Order: sequence, then structure tokens, then C-alpha cells
Amino acid sequence: QVQLVESGGGLVQAGGSLRLSCATSGRTFIPLAMGWFRQAPGKEREFVGHIMWGGGDTYYAESVKGRFTISRDNAKSMVYLQMNSLKPEDTAVYYCAATTSWGDLRNRNGYKYWGQGTQVTVSS
Repeated sequence: QVQLVESGGGLVQAGGSLRLSCATSGRTFIPLAMGWFRQAPGKEREFVGHIMWGGGDTYYAESVKGRFTISRDNAKSMVYLQMNSLKPEDTAVYYCAATTSWGDLRNRNGYKYWGQGTQVTVSS
């Protein structure tokens, strides 16, 4: 089975930066796309952005566009979420997800594999 593991979360002041990493199970796993989602306390899991594995095209939610950047390292089977200009409202558990088939890549239903999440807390 495919395993995804997020890391890099922590506590940061507003305006600061964090870089999240997501490690996949290995070189034999080649996703179509990988996405980032987040879930704040009392709220539903929401889409942050995704990256196409082959070409590297990215798409972001309006709430993070211009502040967050997704990148990947195919050789290492890693995907990253660089978060800049963080705001308190960015506080959430961040999840990476992967899919090997086409679907709604901007919705959690479009992803089959999920990590356990990493906490990001932004203080004011």
C-alpha cells in the first residue's frame, strides 16, 4: 500500500514561513498528482493546492495564492509546500494526498491516498 508522511509543521509567528514535506512510499509509486489540504478546528478539510507529477503544473486556492508554493522532487518521491507570509487563519493540520487517476483534483474526493497530517500553528 502507498504511504504518505507529512513533516515540517510547527509554530510560527504571523508573517513567517514554513516548509512542509511529504514523503511517498517509494520510486515505484508514480502519482498523477499530489495535493495539499488543511483542516482547522471545527472546520471541514479544504483544498490548498496541487501539483501534477509529470509536468509540475500547479494550482492554488485563492486564499493561499501568491503566498504558498508547491514543488516536487521526482527522484526522491517528495512533494513540498512552501508557505510564506503566514497568517493566523492558516493554522490547521495540513495533509498531503495523492492520486493515480483523473478526477476532481481540487476536491478531496479526487485523491485516494492520504498522509496523517502535520500541525501548523500561526500566532499573531
